[in-house]
Amino acid sequence: MTQKAKKRILFIGYNFSPELTGIGKYSGEMMHWLAKEGHDCTVLTAFPYYPYWKVQEPYRQHRFWYKKEVRKYDSGGQLKVIRCPMYVPQNPSGLKRMILDTSFSATAFMAMLPRLFQKKCDWVISIAPSFQFGLLGVFYKKLKGAKHLHHIQDMQIEAAQDLGLIKSPKLLNRLYAVERSIFKNTDVISSISDGMMERIGRKAKKPILFFPNWTETHSFFPIKDKGSLKEQFGFTTTDWVVLYSGAIGEKQGLEAILKSADTLRSYGQLKFVICGTGPYKEVLKEKAGNMALKNVFFMPLQPKEDFNAFLNMADLHLVIQKEKASDLVMPSKLTTILAVGGVALITANIQSTLYQVVSKYQMGLLVAAENQEALNSGILKAFNSKNNTAIKKAARCYAEQYLAIDTVMRSFEEALYR
Repeated sequence: MTQKAKKRILFIGYNFSPELTGIGKYSGEMMHWLAKEGHDCTVLTAFPYYPYWKVQEPYRQHRFWYKKEVRKYDSGGQLKVIRCPMYVPQNPSGLKRMILDTSFSATAFMAMLPRLFQKKCDWVISIAPSFQFGLLGVFYKKLKGAKHLHHIQDMQIEAAQDLGLIKSPKLLNRLYAVERSIFKNTDVISSISDGMMERIGRKAKKPILFFPNWTETHSFFPIKDKGSLKEQFGFTTTDWVVLYSGAIGEKQGLEAILKSADTLRSYGQLKFVICGTGPYKEVLKEKAGNMALKNVFFMPLQPKEDFNAFLNMADLHLVIQKEKASDLVMPSKLTTILAVGGVALITANIQSTLYQVVSKYQMGLLVAAENQEALNSGILKAFNSKNNTAIKKAARCYAEQYLAIDTVMRSFEEALYR
């Protein structure tokens, strides 16, 4: 069988490795995987800032100009990363996020210009958010004759509209018009869930490629001895740990965790852990202090080498979704929870794809979004059930069958040859 020629790929997106959470994790793993397989990959990205909302070391001293990194693989592939400066707000609002998106678009455009005079790439891949990066992909496609794939991790405009971040009808109409233009001029549109694909397909009026988020099933796996893990992270073997691990923002409704801890404080074994970073963390800490919550613990984002053990320590994982956002975003944190065979308590609308998938495979506990009583009852139900063995087994099985990175990326790679 003749070996397929390797592709030249240009990637555009401001979240990338070494960011450990969110979209940057998946974008980084995707491009590293493709380069390891022998493809020639160029990445236009920003300096790592998420979820801290400030550029991280050792990049801070370089953040005002461009920086190039090159890594070559034994397969013959290479990964060239060009980091572009951009505005990073410490306290992001709707307007500041728009400025952030636009600033990266401008500097990434400048970084793209020299590549218009070099050998063309076979594919240009743009990642939303921000949706406007699709314009850069279309621009390169038109001038160089490449194919363009626009991958949607988050339906940014709908989320901003539903959550009240953008209220101007005129502005929303203009943003949707730009998005329609991107869809019209793009060869392939992909997304991460059935619900998002259906909504995008109605707008784009073309088929949508399924490209789900994955998990590293070899790096994240179940560990049986939870007692020693709990002691490793400062708890006792008899503590029953309820964990939220992820970005901490104002719009995520994490006050609900504090309210649950307050209501359930009489259950001495219950310990609520909020792990991660974000602009709203200090506010939550202050609220927890004002409520005198001795059963709530705040922990920093854990290093990757400790993260499997940290997730395994938890008896229950909270995946908190806003009611209006629960069918727009497939939570990236859920894939890793499934890989470790964790018990996830997920807030989701009954009509959402997330609800339907979790219910179909019986791999988590589901409660109504933005319903405090339902959340409290769900936590208490999980606590009284103690081991939740069937859920743990179903979660790990689903991760192995559908979410392994090699399985997802092999399918995606095939799409690049069609």
